[in-house]
Amino acid sequence: MGSKSQSNTNNAFWNLNGMILPEEPMIQCQGLTKKFGSFVAVDDVSFSVAKGSIFGFLGPNGSGKSTVIRMLCGILQPTSGQGTVAGIDVVNNSERLKGKIGYMSQKFSLYDELTAAENLFFYGQLYGLSGEGLKKRTDELIVLTHLENYLDRRAALLSGGWRQRLAMACALVHKPSVLFLDEPTAGIDPVARRELWDLLFEFASQGMTLFVTTHYMDEAERCSHVGYIHLSKLIACGPPDELKALPEVNPAGTRRVDVTCDHITKAFQGIRALPGVRSATVFGQSMHLLVDATMRDEAIRGELARVGITQVDLHPIGPSLEDVFVALTKLQDGGGA
Repeated sequence: MGSKSQSNTNNAFWNLNGMILPEEPMIQCQGLTKKFGSFVAVDDVSFSVAKGSIFGFLGPNGSGKSTVIRMLCGILQPTSGQGTVAGIDVVNNSERLKGKIGYMSQKFSLYDELTAAENLFFYGQLYGLSGEGLKKRTDELIVLTHLENYLDRRAALLSGGWRQRLAMACALVHKPSVLFLDEPTAGIDPVARRELWDLLFEFASQGMTLFVTTHYMDEAERCSHVGYIHLSKLIACGPPDELKALPEVNPAGTRRVDVTCDHITKAFQGIRALPGVRSATVFGQSMHLLVDATMRDEAIRGELARVGITQVDLHPIGPSLEDVFVALTKLQDGGGA
């Protein structure tokens, strides 16, 4: 595992890959910075993404995620720093870059008055396809995204999940090497979300590189690598399992416990004030606790019994990615782990 280093602003940065680049990087950026007047939207961001991987990019709203994507897509000019995508300089060759990337934004511009098939043909023509080549490519995408039953339906009448499938098909019409997806599953139901991710895994298995921003921790867990940006700075980057093993996420003298019981909200109110409990978070009918290593399970059971909860299941757990980002954010803000 890599070591913790310091950026030139003395802000902590946890980079699990050190300075080792992937064997075949498809995305690289070094010192990428974007300012709007005196406002720094992205501050000295550096990372690499390997070919055929799924890179999850996370952070709060306004942290700089979309700005990073727009710079890597050649839409925004960086104030300073360098970036390459598929070996193309994003600063000096943005026009050449367009043929190598697909970009699906949060509100991809489908034409609502056109049918799904007409949208596909229109975007294919924008990328210079015509005749048999256009028909062959749209047929491939229709099968890949399972749009067969929706081709004659106007885009305005598609559900959120099917609009996203159509938007993805349009973004893939020119066979890009890298696909950028800016919160692709925002606002769609859980079934559509899972089906969309099944498509992403299929794309990655075919050698496509995927760069995905998301707010969902379960989606971040599915990525081969994740980066976390906070207040314009990239503060962590690496494989999920290695980020979870960081000592900053697992303070010395602590352990994590899953507590499952009835009346979870009542239990939560009681347990969070118990001496030795450093943090408590509710997940459905369970609580995830970070407690002092010396705290015995009997103390937790005793506190719950005091408020009338006797059916309790306890077992040790490891940290989640949410735990990782909460811990690192607190450290970055000077609040302690």
